[in-house]
Amino acid sequence: MGLNETPASERVHIGFFGKRNAGKSSVMNAVTGQNLAVVSQVKGTTTDPVLKSMELLPLGPVVMMDTPGIDDEGELGSLRVGKSRQTLNKTDAAVLVLDGAEGFSREDAELLDLIRKKEIPWVAVLNKRDKLTEEQVCQAEDSLGRGGIEKKDFLWVSAEKKTGIEELKERIALLAKPKESGKRLVGDLLSPGDLAVLVVPVDKAAPKGRLILPQQQTIRDILEADACSVVVKENALKQTLEKLAVKPKMVITDSQVFQKVAEDTPADIPLTSFSILFARYKGNLETAAKGAKALETLKDGEKVLISEGCTHHRQCGDIGTVKLPAWIQKHTGKKLEFLFTSGTEFPEHLEDYGLVVHCGGCMLGEREMRCRYSCAREQQVPMTNYGILIAYMKGILERSLEVFPDMTF
Repeated sequence: MGLNETPASERVHIGFFGKRNAGKSSVMNAVTGQNLAVVSQVKGTTTDPVLKSMELLPLGPVVMMDTPGIDDEGELGSLRVGKSRQTLNKTDAAVLVLDGAEGFSREDAELLDLIRKKEIPWVAVLNKRDKLTEEQVCQAEDSLGRGGIEKKDFLWVSAEKKTGIEELKERIALLAKPKESGKRLVGDLLSPGDLAVLVVPVDKAAPKGRLILPQQQTIRDILEADACSVVVKENALKQTLEKLAVKPKMVITDSQVFQKVAEDTPADIPLTSFSILFARYKGNLETAAKGAKALETLKDGEKVLISEGCTHHRQCGDIGTVKLPAWIQKHTGKKLEFLFTSGTEFPEHLEDYGLVVHCGGCMLGEREMRCRYSCAREQQVPMTNYGILIAYMKGILERSLEVFPDMTF
């Protein structure tokens, strides 16, 4: 991601779904005016989800997502279908692409049921209009009617001839509403002229010369609030606070150095973390705070899932795979089994886990984070995030939540 690009988590995600050879890739290419996905007459050409960040008028920054066919077969085919289902969790608007010659099939109906269950805005698109007779068109529309799809919910296109594409773009724009502009990471907690101190360890996983995304976004939001930020490493916090002429409105820290920062921050200065701010921003702060208490009920042999929304090269002392498991084992005194996922990988079935610990989700959209928390809640599995769990284990969670006056814990 370039320094001036909109993060993928803040973009509208538009997914193209359907059976093999329905024309998903062709329709997506026609909508974007670019050859983003490989097109072939061979069934199953798209074997993995294809994601492309771009600008799409009139929506603006979007992520276009092409997916494997939902009717793929065999062992590998089942894995590909699973990838398509996972992609739904991050989809803000779904385009269900149908082969006009085949009409609405059982597989399409099952997929649409899932889209509706996840409350994703959608439109059905009948492709290959240019190759069909009027009788075939009527038969296809009849099949949609039998499937409970009204006229207003589908339209005809020809990806090859580019007919109906402008209408489809307009429909997508209506479905995929832009991200809510009123939500803030931290700006709503600050007044113009306020000072916030950010504690930022130099992260070995971040490219040289750059801050990681949560830090970038927090600084940007502070600037938009007409407030000021001072950025320091953890070993310089104490002397920096002593030198400041005014008391900061708050201190925001990286979770890995939470305890040291808490010790060096006077009790009358509010303290929180980037991870906690992102939990609030994604809408799961209260759930994650309550989920941290599940540490006290874990039993010997239980499984703990630690999940990250991004993929990066694991460094020695990695927080997710090394530090967190060690801290959890020490806190609980239990022998636990830890399993790890990253990126788009997140299990549908969580019943075997005693606790799910997720990163702050800065690389994931609000819908995807909401889906993951919802999945855990429906299966009655407690879920929390890195920063909240660390604060809980260090005995400073209540203090770190005091910056949110409406928060109940």
